[in-house]
Amino acid sequence: MDLGRNNPGDKGERFCMSVFACNTSQEVNGVSWLHGKVSQEMFSSIWKGYFPEENHVGYVTNGVHFPTWSATEWKQLYFKYFNESFWYDQSNPKIWEAIYNVPDEEIWKTRMTMKNKLVDFIRKSFRDTWLKNQGDPSRIVSLMDKINPNALLIGFGRRFATYKRAHLLFTDLERLSKIVNNPDYPVQFLFTGKAHPHDGAGQGLIKRIIEISRRSEFLGKIIFLENYDMQLARRLVSGVDIWLNTPTRPLEASGTSGEKALMNGVVNFSVLDGWWLEGYREGAGWALTEKRTYQNQEHQDQLDAATIYSILETEILPLYYARNKKGYSEGWIKVVKNSIAQIAPHYTMKRQLDDYFNKFYCKQAKRFQALAANNNAKAKEIAAWKEEVVAKWDSIEIVSCDKVEELEIGDIESGKEYTITFVIDEKGLNDAVGLELVTTYTTADGKQHIYSVEPFSVIKKDGDLYTFQAKHSLSNAGSFKVSYRMFPKNPDLPHRQDFCYVRWFV
Repeated sequence: MDLGRNNPGDKGERFCMSVFACNTSQEVNGVSWLHGKVSQEMFSSIWKGYFPEENHVGYVTNGVHFPTWSATEWKQLYFKYFNESFWYDQSNPKIWEAIYNVPDEEIWKTRMTMKNKLVDFIRKSFRDTWLKNQGDPSRIVSLMDKINPNALLIGFGRRFATYKRAHLLFTDLERLSKIVNNPDYPVQFLFTGKAHPHDGAGQGLIKRIIEISRRSEFLGKIIFLENYDMQLARRLVSGVDIWLNTPTRPLEASGTSGEKALMNGVVNFSVLDGWWLEGYREGAGWALTEKRTYQNQEHQDQLDAATIYSILETEILPLYYARNKKGYSEGWIKVVKNSIAQIAPHYTMKRQLDDYFNKFYCKQAKRFQALAANNNAKAKEIAAWKEEVVAKWDSIEIVSCDKVEELEIGDIESGKEYTITFVIDEKGLNDAVGLELVTTYTTADGKQHIYSVEPFSVIKKDGDLYTFQAKHSLSNAGSFKVSYRMFPKNPDLPHRQDFCYVRWFV
């Protein structure tokens, strides 16, 4: 039970499956760079004695299965222009750069084919449902007629959890009405998704969107598509022009719907959260800043909504409708090509598997072979060593410490080098103790972070007495804290958190 507790021995603490998984796994990873950082913070209490940024939690950003989520029309185009090894080397950015050789007209034609397929699918699949739920046949016919494949189509499809902020677009209905009813720049929003049966707030969001979509000024301009399933998702991520995602940062672990969309020439417009924080490239989509202006979430939502409206009005819509004599926007096609060439290869399942093999699987397979060899000899050796360290850890003694006066009073001169010496009685552990000097600083929010870690070297051994020495200097001026950290060391450990015994002293 203690393996599932942040504080082993605390009988009042509930068992946590995530903590149990962290304690019984050699490696731990988030599903995007930011999720890895958030996970380091979330689970830092498991590995006491180490700062969040030091622990072994890594990340592999999610990717999507290209053959499943890329439409047939796009796969045919890719195979026509890309290297013949493309199917087996989807994570190779060089191959994807061939999209720049595709004529703009062909890109536009493919996009329009997919948009028309989406519109036909909506008209065919939802006519009966809308007639049953809304009742007025003339209104439904009008709605069908207003779905326009020539308009800029913006899609939003996902689970309706409140942190995904599906409501954000509806913060200022008057401004939104002006955007969707501009005759020069027609734009339509397609919403779909489901809420958990017990998520009343998520269900409330869906109800509000449906109510707004039935208002006269939004009829046919904001459309909610019911019964969200894989078939509808496939049509949306290949048929819209823009894929919209507006989560509250940093609550989106990764997200993959936008990755599916970009494989189909759909451009992302998202908060810099999850995979898009890594994926965004200027000129290959649009992003809302990750920086938070207000602590009050309602105020932040209003600011983010205003930013969405502004980007739509001043950047996205004018670019999409800057049509040439052939009927398409060269600037828009450039954004589509940039998105495919510069972003898509990094978010395939092939790249994800590459990362898992390189970061985790191969390393763990090699370690398993070493541990299991000769009837698990190495595993038994490490287990015996850990038992000995546990038995003697509390008796390890600091015999002497030679620190300069400046270190004692905390008044260190920037740029000057200091020598620190410790003599430690390891109580027969035979060079099983590591020592390091840790310098930290405190940020404005009161959190302590690592500035530098400097290891001590063993310069002398006399029986059980080990003499450690390090040289310390700071190049920056400011307020820093210097402490010393003792830990068990063994080259056969995969990482420090595998055997998390730490003693701090100053």
